[in-house]
This record gives sequence, structure tokens and C-alpha cells, in this order.
Amino acid sequence: MPFGLTEDTPVYVISVAAQLSGLHPQTLRQYDRLGLVSPDRTAGRGRRYSARDIEQLREVQRLSQEEGINLAGIKRIIELENQVTALQARVAELLDAVEGAAAAIQQREAAVHASYRRDLVPYQQVQQSSALVVWRPKPKRSGQ
Repeated sequence: MPFGLTEDTPVYVISVAAQLSGLHPQTLRQYDRLGLVSPDRTAGRGRRYSARDIEQLREVQRLSQEEGINLAGIKRIIELENQVTALQARVAELLDAVEGAAAAIQQREAAVHASYRRDLVPYQQVQQSSALVVWRPKPKRSGQ
């Protein structure tokens, strides 16, 4: 977007947001009160909607009109979608951390292997057995 604006930049006043979403301004106020779509506020408490807010308004309207979901259900859907998004971001973070730790372990392991003295013979522990061996001396021959 031009001028460093993103889809999260609050730029639309309520009348423009209503027109872009195809809803009445009073509907937008109701959605705000219910916590379905919460636009940013100016210092004078005026609502400012972002492009993402407009998309969410359209989705709320679609779920209500086409799917027949009530507003409480829509609010729960939005909460769960936000939770899924946050969890996906956390999983990606943790995967990066695990990959970094695995790489560090491999580097340390390689350093340890490189530090082995090559002039030494590897030691293998001899297994001790608990088997009982009976020793019987050979009988002495006569004449010896």
C-alpha cells in the first residue's frame, strides 16, 4: 500500500467503512459494542476502520446472512480463529527454536568428535559373566 499503509492501518471513518462493507453505520456501532469488530479510536473517540476491519465486517455479515449464525456464535468463531492464528504463530516460533537448538547440538557434537585423539585405541568394556566354571585338575600319571 502507498505511504507505508498496511491492511491494519486505521484510516476509514465509520461512514466510509459502512459504505465499503455494505452495512449501515448503526450496524457497525452495534458490532463494535458486541466486540465483533473493534476499530481503533482517535483522540476524540471517533472510530477508524482498517482494511482488515472492513473484511471482517463483510465476513460477519456473510456468516449472519448466508450461514444463519447468530452474533454470539459469530463472536465465538472470531475468537477461535484469532486463537488459532496466535497458536500457529507460536508453533512457528517454537519450531524455529527447536531447529536452532538442533543445529547448535550438531555443531557441538561435531566439535567434540573433532577433538578426539586419534592415537588412542577405543576402549571396549569386557562383559563379565556370572557363569560358574568348575576346574578339575588332570589326574597325575604314575611314573611322572
